[in-house]
Amino acid sequence: MEANSDDLISGLPDDILLRIISSIPFESAIQTIFLSRRWRLLWNSTTLVQYGSRHDIAAAISSFVRNFNEHVQPCNNRKLRFHFGTDSVVSVIIISNDKLYIDFSSDRQEFPAQFGLKLDFNHQNPTDLNTFYVKTLQLVSVNHLTCEAVSSVVSMFQFLEDLKISDCRGLQSLYVGSDTKLRSLTIFDCHQLTSVHIRSFKLQTFRYRGLLPWLRPEYHFNLAEAMLDARKGPGCNRFKSCDFDSVLLTIKNVRLLALCEWMFEELIHPALCSMRAEFQFYNLKELWWIGSPKEQCSIDALVSFLKLCPTLEKLYFTIDPESYRVASAAATYSDRPGRGRQLDNLKLITVEGFENEDEEIIIIEHLLREFVKVEPLILVASDGKRLRRLIKVSEPTLQCKENSRMVLPLKGKAKKCFYKFVEEET
Repeated sequence: MEANSDDLISGLPDDILLRIISSIPFESAIQTIFLSRRWRLLWNSTTLVQYGSRHDIAAAISSFVRNFNEHVQPCNNRKLRFHFGTDSVVSVIIISNDKLYIDFSSDRQEFPAQFGLKLDFNHQNPTDLNTFYVKTLQLVSVNHLTCEAVSSVVSMFQFLEDLKISDCRGLQSLYVGSDTKLRSLTIFDCHQLTSVHIRSFKLQTFRYRGLLPWLRPEYHFNLAEAMLDARKGPGCNRFKSCDFDSVLLTIKNVRLLALCEWMFEELIHPALCSMRAEFQFYNLKELWWIGSPKEQCSIDALVSFLKLCPTLEKLYFTIDPESYRVASAAATYSDRPGRGRQLDNLKLITVEGFENEDEEIIIIEHLLREFVKVEPLILVASDGKRLRRLIKVSEPTLQCKENSRMVLPLKGKAKKCFYKFVEEET
């Protein structure tokens, strides 16, 4: 996308543009290189190119970071391209004085070897990186040839607060240890991962997307936010419900939770049924529930889980036709684990992924009948973009239509109610 006449930013001096890069969110700053030729030239002017072997990677990155000084911007190189091997390159980008991006994606192999990665941020010796304390680190496409260099480099970052790991092909086991600062851990799309061992008692946010590995939190830290998007299913076939006990205790006090239906059916519900004491998500305010299509639009698993969430305010319900489905899911969830109760604080229900309006109506009707006294705002997403709102209306005539959508009744209440879909303004 090249700059146009309305672009008032690209013409600014380099030092101003570099300050803009330093102030915008991490992922957006990295993408500025694709905005226009002007931005590409800016990045090229601050790029340091070096050559060596893979054994020199750790030293090259350490030296690059050590020599960076946010307060001497015109003299700084913000990007390192280190060439090693035949045609492999590692890209290292400094976004601001505390954000670092390390990308090995140019070294992607067709059949990557499996490996383990140990990231320990508890190095106690005084660091000589006097001007650069890394607080946010993003690692992309680490492989079996570069994992040792990465482990060596990150051992210096004992002030790290936010770690993101993505697209590491061949990564089988991961250890993350921090007894100091680490508060947020994100792991996305490492599809061969089968084991994650976390030692970080200050962790507040954990986001995971991919096949579900064996999660081993060493501390039952009190997370505030947990995203467990394992809609593709388990990463190994040896799971038992007891294997999830430590995770369940770790997410018990979260305020925001993303969870897959199959995980409740296969891991959480059996574990709760064996507990002597009542288990509740007393602090949970927002839930993103990822389900799979069911015959007769059954949402028994969701209903059972919602009984564990007395303070829930927002429910986001997604149906993914490709989501993993438990072959022998329990036919009923009427036994423990939760008491029936109204969700008095529920303010918003959003549903998406259903095939037609009839399914949407059945699901919404079930939720309202089961849990709701004061009806929340109900939004239905279509095609991933368009939002429709479900509102209550007075009893319509058979010919009544609005926005070309028939007004539909919801049954099962003492007083017969009618609802209609209206388009949300964008």
